[in-house]
Amino acid sequence: MDIFSVLTMIGGLALFLYGMQVMGDGLKKASGGKLEMILEKLTSNKLMAVLLGAGVTALIQSSSATTVMVVGFVNSGIMKLSQAVGVILGANVGATLTAWLLSLTGVEGSNFFVQLLKPSSFSPILAIAGVILLTMGKRERQKNIASVMIGFAVLMFGMETMSGAVKPLAELPEFTNILLVFSNPVLGMLVGLVITAIIQSSGASIGILQALCLSGAVSYSTAIPIIMGQNVGTCVTAILSSMGASKNARRAALIHLYYNIIKTVAFMVVFYALNAIFHFSFMDRPINALGIAFIHTAFNIAAVIIMFPVSSILEKLAYLSIPAGEEEMEVKEPAKREIQILDARFLNTPGLALEQCKNAAVDMANYAREALFLAISLLDKFSEKESERVIELEEMVDHYEDGLGAYLVKLSSKHLTEKDSQELSVLLHCIGDFERISDHAINIMESAKEMYEKDLYFSRKAQEELAIFTRAVKDIINTSVLVFEEENLELATTVEPLEEVIDYLNAEIKKRHIKRLRKGKCTIEMGFVLSDLSTNYERVSDHCSNIALCLLQLNAETFGTHEYQGSLSGKGGEAFKMEVKRLMEQYALPDKKQI
Repeated sequence: MDIFSVLTMIGGLALFLYGMQVMGDGLKKASGGKLEMILEKLTSNKLMAVLLGAGVTALIQSSSATTVMVVGFVNSGIMKLSQAVGVILGANVGATLTAWLLSLTGVEGSNFFVQLLKPSSFSPILAIAGVILLTMGKRERQKNIASVMIGFAVLMFGMETMSGAVKPLAELPEFTNILLVFSNPVLGMLVGLVITAIIQSSGASIGILQALCLSGAVSYSTAIPIIMGQNVGTCVTAILSSMGASKNARRAALIHLYYNIIKTVAFMVVFYALNAIFHFSFMDRPINALGIAFIHTAFNIAAVIIMFPVSSILEKLAYLSIPAGEEEMEVKEPAKREIQILDARFLNTPGLALEQCKNAAVDMANYAREALFLAISLLDKFSEKESERVIELEEMVDHYEDGLGAYLVKLSSKHLTEKDSQELSVLLHCIGDFERISDHAINIMESAKEMYEKDLYFSRKAQEELAIFTRAVKDIINTSVLVFEEENLELATTVEPLEEVIDYLNAEIKKRHIKRLRKGKCTIEMGFVLSDLSTNYERVSDHCSNIALCLLQLNAETFGTHEYQGSLSGKGGEAFKMEVKRLMEQYALPDKKQI
């Protein structure tokens, strides 16, 4: 084997690893975070958690990615530790699919259909189809599928190149002697562990072993301990991701480690004890890629079947390793507790990270609404305790804006789909509007405090008018929060007409106050208070309008809102005018003659 063969082998390995990375990224983008969201929501049943863990891992082709997400879910408080156990068990089974796909490189036979299964036959076709789809496809989903196809083709081509380069190694005594050393169970296991820990992918590590086995020099006695070590080595990624996380997140990573150590050690002890007694004849025979895939799968499925009934032991071991401390019993501020859903581990799965941002933004919206409604209630009956709650809620909203803004900026640097990029932009705009609504709540609370301290009261007519104005403002913020939470586009079209009515109410109530002032029915001091309140009300409605329009613009292509938005620019749409007229009647002020 000369230097050029070594370079070919290294090139094949590079293509193999790169293809696996491209394919994995394409699969994650194609899923759009939906698989991970299902994983988050449907893990209360342990058996379902195992099946979901296996399914998600098989589809995204990475047990490391699944376990890192589980660590993130546990760290955020989204998933309980007991739920994480099932997902971790399932992830180890799902990871075995990669070995079956890679075993296609060992397919032999002259039959036409058998030949089609060989990577050298279908990889070029897959690559060409992927390139055509990538260049001609207009939708983001098509491009993601193209990335999966191209990544898989490159992966298989790299596997073929690597396998071809290592075949001459079987004739080298030095190489076969090295492999004989690895047939030592402990040494072989350590080699598998170290290689997998370095490249942080059991799938890639299995692929390298499958490529080597095509040389014909790798026996069962060499492959088995290396496969066992690979199962333990894959835990490194989760352990590293749990550093600096909560105790529960570190426990989740430890469960993954303990599970793989227990099943590996138990298998090694039992298998080699039986081998010492019965002397298995197949141990010295050469193993092929299919044999590696079968051993890897059979071992992991058997481990899940045996460990599933007693999986709670893994949780107890994790608690023994990391005992519960007093700090875990402390109740954190709601904002600081809930903002944990923005875990940095989710950034590698942009679709999921964006969904978590949306969940946090919905919480932020509800806090802003609560602050506004509470501040409005203080106008009728002021309470020092309730005013402090308004301040607390406003600070929580500020905390959300800071945390969400920083997280969204980090997320924007990731490879996002076009739709995800648009949603991210909308979220950045909307969280600013919700933060400003909470600021107006503070202003309203201060007006209520001024009235209470100076013993000021609105006239009966002013109170009646303000009650109608308040009802309109409450309705518009309720509608806007619902529009944002549910992305209800039909409902979103009702926000701007109501904002138009609120603009009218703002101007009309100020005019009516001036008339009362001239008649001596109101004071200048109360006029200032009323002006502040109506201005804050009107600005709240402006922010609600911004939120609804952002959602409509995001979905303009699918919802067909270009005409609607065009009508807004001139306020000339017939449907718009009819809705404004209806709302003017709904929020009609008392007759002017009664002022």
